[in-house]
Amino acid sequence: MQQEDKIRNLLFVINPIAGDIDKSELEEEIRTTCAEHQLNCTIYRTTGAGDQDHVKKQIELHHFDAVFAVGGDGTVSLVGALLIGSKTPLGIIPLGSGNGLSKDLGIPQDTEEALQLIHEHVVRNIDTIDLNGQPSIHLSDLGFNALVVKRFCEGDKRGPGAYAWIALQEYMNYEPKFYRIETDTENFEGEAFMVTIANANAFGSNAAINPSGILNDGRFEICLIEPFPKAAAPALLFRMYTDNIDGSVYTRRISCHKATVYNVDHEVVHIDGEPAELGEEIKVTMHPKSLKVILPIPEEEV
Repeated sequence: MQQEDKIRNLLFVINPIAGDIDKSELEEEIRTTCAEHQLNCTIYRTTGAGDQDHVKKQIELHHFDAVFAVGGDGTVSLVGALLIGSKTPLGIIPLGSGNGLSKDLGIPQDTEEALQLIHEHVVRNIDTIDLNGQPSIHLSDLGFNALVVKRFCEGDKRGPGAYAWIALQEYMNYEPKFYRIETDTENFEGEAFMVTIANANAFGSNAAINPSGILNDGRFEICLIEPFPKAAAPALLFRMYTDNIDGSVYTRRISCHKATVYNVDHEVVHIDGEPAELGEEIKVTMHPKSLKVILPIPEEEV
């Protein structure tokens, strides 16, 4: 690990209910790992009430060298949003149902391997975007998937199975909505099954909506799935799970630096897996290399 990447004073933001996993033993592992490497360790457990304000105050008071999100995409989004534009890097110990951003960053999904990042890592900068001022690090949606995310968040069951069941139920009666999109490269006007504003590659389910996207290239992609016959659904799914969604005649991808999305039918929206209210006009802005992240050391640097 390079000298400039060394960290000593760490905050761990743990979601106790993420992934329905008991975190008590994990907390002890975190404390033990930090003690073995002479690192200062502070743990904050989310409660679902005022967590963003509490974590922000912790960061401001203690000037941590890094903050680790221990949980799923919601926990990562909460912590990451507070670190955008700062010198403090985001670490991720993935423990959620999807863990989309951590997968796109190449962070180990095995907890023991991910814990090694506490003391053995590199720090790199990635892009972030915002939608009407609300930060997005990974993927945001309008349309079908955003509706499924909303129903999933409203339910009391977690995991891929629950998500798939909701998706199947909603798909049976879902109708595409009308959108108007203006970007600095090209425009779109028409109906779409879903509109994904992608800073990264794949959903937590491993379905790649933007397989060629790069997290630090200063651009984001607007990925459209246009209306398609019900019989085409299996082929679309297969393409998403084989990194070939761009090969479908029902998809379109716009790479750009800024955009305005007019949500004419007021369809539901989510930002990084959390439902959001953004209004009819959504301005999307790119912030190049604005977030530092803790990553595994590349093999060529080992």
